[in-house]
Amino acid sequence: MRILDAQGNPMAPARRPAMGLAGGGRSVPYDAADLLGSHTREWQPYLWSPDGELNPWRDTIVARMRDLVRNDGWASGAVTRILDNAVGANFRPIAKPDYRALAILTGIKGFDEQWAYEYSKALDASYRTWANSRGRWCDVQRRQSASQLFRLGFRHKLIDGDALAMLQWRPERLGRGRARYATALQMIDPDRLSNPNYKFDDQLMRGGCEVDDDGVTVGYHVRRAHQGDWFSAADSLRWDRIERETEWGRPVMVHDFDTERSNQHRGGVGILGPVMTRLKMLYRYDIAELDSAILNAILGAWLESPFDQEFAQEALEGGDKIGAYQDARLDYHEQANIRVPGTGSILPKLFPGEGIKTLDAKRPSTNFATFEKAVLRNVASAAGMSAQQVSNDWSDVNYSSARGAMLEFWKTMTRRRDDFAAGFCQPIFGAVVEEAHEVDDLPLPAGAPEFLEHPEAYSRAKWIGPGRGWIDPVNEVKGAILGMDAAVMDYDEICAEQGVDGDDMILARKNTIRRFKEAGLEPPSWAGMGLNDVPANKTIEDPSPQ
Repeated sequence: MRILDAQGNPMAPARRPAMGLAGGGRSVPYDAADLLGSHTREWQPYLWSPDGELNPWRDTIVARMRDLVRNDGWASGAVTRILDNAVGANFRPIAKPDYRALAILTGIKGFDEQWAYEYSKALDASYRTWANSRGRWCDVQRRQSASQLFRLGFRHKLIDGDALAMLQWRPERLGRGRARYATALQMIDPDRLSNPNYKFDDQLMRGGCEVDDDGVTVGYHVRRAHQGDWFSAADSLRWDRIERETEWGRPVMVHDFDTERSNQHRGGVGILGPVMTRLKMLYRYDIAELDSAILNAILGAWLESPFDQEFAQEALEGGDKIGAYQDARLDYHEQANIRVPGTGSILPKLFPGEGIKTLDAKRPSTNFATFEKAVLRNVASAAGMSAQQVSNDWSDVNYSSARGAMLEFWKTMTRRRDDFAAGFCQPIFGAVVEEAHEVDDLPLPAGAPEFLEHPEAYSRAKWIGPGRGWIDPVNEVKGAILGMDAAVMDYDEICAEQGVDGDDMILARKNTIRRFKEAGLEPPSWAGMGLNDVPANKTIEDPSPQ
């Protein structure tokens, strides 16, 4: 079989492109590598380096992200919901010293489980004293508690991509009625972290982070003032180099961001970066529909009269025909004063040939709700949330779907919380523990080494935020009880999921039982095993430890 052209001549066979060269969609083993296909011809992204694809565009991306969060309810709600679930109002550490590691490393038998319990409770008290002092001494600006500072840092990370803070040593604040600890935290806007004098990135400078030959950040270059403050224009053109840590390893600058590629040194794309354009389009669509609804709510009507061509011409030429017609209409309406008895309302009665025309309101669009829901699903996927959490509309879900959505969200939220705790909060907690070893009388066994010899073991902690909550408390609590009985769930982990410390709950339970007995009341059923089977007139022994 031969194929002929338009003139009837045999067509030459097409040359097959060489293997490995894109062309025709079949010259490469992967469709994704096709350079000439109709769907991929104009899709030619550049192969950027980790810092090169972000640092030059960081300011533009962050400025747009902040504008969305300030002015768009969906973006603001998504950020607030993640903040409230991950950090909340009382994000705090529960000390969990690694007593096994201390016992092995030091050979001291005093590092046992009993010591760990006593040490952790004493250390928790020291941290609360620092974090919640009435003078807000933990904050360089003396405005916020430690939990509020952590919330601010996490908000910067969600929106700006970076959380940045400086640990200062302020001994001048110590004294009676003043600070007990010299450690103070200064939050720094990530905008101020930049290359001095607007230099481009090079081998040893990446977006304000000074790195060594191994890629380790060893110093930070921070403006003395934000570049947006006109009253500090001179200081905004001066940079200070701040060491990452002291000679003995105490952190000075704390910098946390989500690392998406190896050898990345700055954040800059918040959680809504992939859907920022869609959110802006939805914002404009919302405004357009709202404007249309407002316009349609205003009654638009006009009076239509049978003006023929001669009347129109006379009106333009100043003739008297249209005038006589208008006078007749005016007289008619003045005389047709027909009112509804008891109301005073006038019944409209039109002159012969007149008619009232009204605006036919057909907005908002019937497809708007469907389009909005589709965009919000996209936003929810990028933020690691369910569409119902973004929209706050739970009308179309049942228990099973809501429970499944919450479990998936909890995984993402827990990962974000743990990453932030490890990258931002734990170094700060370690600095506080270091000072507490010098200031407070912490319980330590004889011959215990100094903090700096084993800082990780001494300052190990579990960070607790808001509770996960329940959709069906009865069934979920029963499930937790069965899980503990089957030894597949841990009591402390279950308590941590609900935002409480397991030790505090045990102590509270003990005190509750004691108060029941002191009041001469029978303890509740959960006070001990078999209490439901004990007759009311029989003495119940205290099951709590003495």
